[in-house]
Amino acid sequence: MDITATITGYNISLWIHITAVVVGLGATFAESILLPAAAGVDKRHIPVVHRIQIVLNRYFANPALLVILITGLYQVSEGNWDLGSFWISSSIAIVILIGGINGMYFIPTDKKLGAMITEEIAASPEGEFEPSEEYNRLSGVEGALGAFTGVLVIAAIFLMVIKPGA
Repeated sequence: MDITATITGYNISLWIHITAVVVGLGATFAESILLPAAAGVDKRHIPVVHRIQIVLNRYFANPALLVILITGLYQVSEGNWDLGSFWISSSIAIVILIGGINGMYFIPTDKKLGAMITEEIAASPEGEFEPSEEYNRLSGVEGALGAFTGVLVIAAIFLMVIKPGA
């Protein structure tokens, strides 16, 4: 069996692009189970969840979004795609929107929630601990926005694969 492959700049860019999505954004999907998993062991472990989320968003998602944008623009130019095509312009808008949500909401909110829950734990007596209603409300909002952001990632993947209007 003879297997041959053509390696081009476009193919390498596509490989880097897909790898950035899988590694950089795929890791963020695990964030949805971190809080319940940590709280299930001991609610006093919740501050670690916020530290992990900051690391994932700052050092995985942010660089991945930049790589996705750069390689995507390269592919548009090399693949003779039209930047104004719905599937391309929508995908670019999604990448920019996710980057904005990540930098302006998720990272600062995890810092705030991490500090809040750490203070609540420090002020509570030993034994059973329950986060405040305010913490639960704010972390619930973050979880809902996380789910929305996950849907955006899935929508961008759909657009990239199906290429409606191409």
